[in-house]
Amino acid sequence: MFSFAAPWVFLLLPLPFLVYGLAPPYREKSNSIRIPFFRHVAQAAGVEPNSGSAIPQHARFQAATIALIWLLLVAAMARPEKLGEPLVIEKSARDVVLALDISGSMDQRDFTTTDGAPKQRLAAVKDVLRRFIAERQGDRMALIIFGTRAFVQAPFTEDLNSLNGFLDQTQVGMAGPNTALGDAIGLGIRTFDSSEVDQRLMIVLSDGADTSSRMTPVNAATIAAEKGVVIYTIGVGDPDASGEDRVDLDALKDIADRTGGEYFFADDEEALADTYARIDELNPRVVETQSYRPRESLAHYPLALALLTMLVTMIGQLVIQRRRGAA
Repeated sequence: MFSFAAPWVFLLLPLPFLVYGLAPPYREKSNSIRIPFFRHVAQAAGVEPNSGSAIPQHARFQAATIALIWLLLVAAMARPEKLGEPLVIEKSARDVVLALDISGSMDQRDFTTTDGAPKQRLAAVKDVLRRFIAERQGDRMALIIFGTRAFVQAPFTEDLNSLNGFLDQTQVGMAGPNTALGDAIGLGIRTFDSSEVDQRLMIVLSDGADTSSRMTPVNAATIAAEKGVVIYTIGVGDPDASGEDRVDLDALKDIADRTGGEYFFADDEEALADTYARIDELNPRVVETQSYRPRESLAHYPLALALLTMLVTMIGQLVIQRRRGAA
């Protein structure tokens, strides 16, 4: 599709005609020869002499050439351009932080697969998370791992393949044997500082009670709520265990309630998959759509044609003058 970026420039087209019609002619004095028998010569030629200025007239070809050059210059100033096909860019309006507990208790093999076989907790979580991440095309996601300390395993990225790669490198105990749930939430909140979207979602998965945080999970949840971060918590441990191996379901529920999220408990791989599906239903993807058409400037074509016309006209005038001089 062809268009002009500044079509109003064509209003300048009649400008030379207005100047020609309204502006006074340019006057220039020139030397002349006086002859005593001028009147006799004029009578012999049948011409009545008049006083005043002589205004030379342009040939029709010259006038047409000047008009063409002016038209081309105005067309170039109007910035002709070629419009490409519309391109639609979808940008997610949601950022997601995954906070994954990799304390020593995640090594237990008390998860069951769909066929009833025992499976390590962390391995089951990884399998479900891979599918969840693969379905988040367009979202920015970050991965936080926590044990005795919390670490950013992967900052916000839209490259979900690399995020799955970081998830595969995660091993039980690499962040320490204990559970720093509050610090993990606090680190997730700081991770959102670089986020410019309104929908901020954090999914926290833990199988134990908080034992090593410098910030309590309740305080961290309160700060998250103030900053507009919604937290969904998932408990995957044993609520009947003792000490650090007992998942604190009450704390996970309190965290979710304070931020407007929800709490889930999953004791096998199928229940965990259903939990992530439920989270996806509760938080449908929000997309910001931007559309634009690529533009290719064509202004150089009328400019080049105007220059070529000027050169051809000048060369033609020089040739004509030389032929007249030779004659």
